[in-house]
Amino acid sequence: MALIKKVSKNELRQEKHKRIRRKLSGTAEIPRLCVFKSLNHIYAQVIDDVNGVTLAATSTLEPELKGLGTNMEAAAKIGSSIAEKAKAKGIQMVVFDRSGYKYHGCVKALADAARENGLEF
Repeated sequence: MALIKKVSKNELRQEKHKRIRRKLSGTAEIPRLCVFKSLNHIYAQVIDDVNGVTLAATSTLEPELKGLGTNMEAAAKIGSSIAEKAKAKGIQMVVFDRSGYKYHGCVKALADAARENGLEF
């Protein structure tokens, strides 16, 4: 009798992320805004994939955002923080990479906050 091995949700998300990344890429003019959620933190990076450079990054590990966790409020603050850092580097437009996560909850809150603070995508 064969046992069915269940694939974890994170492995499924990573496969989705690979499919997304085949079509989605950031350039120096329009970089990629990438979101990552761990169990305890939320991370956001603005990446130029052509040169392989991170142009701006923020997370809940930074001193001014430390202790917020992974709730919607933390995601909104990360979104506004990454938008401010990107604007300081002269970046107005980005391509949004949700990394295989569903577009709701924390990912949506981060994206909405980034849009409200001046990033276009």
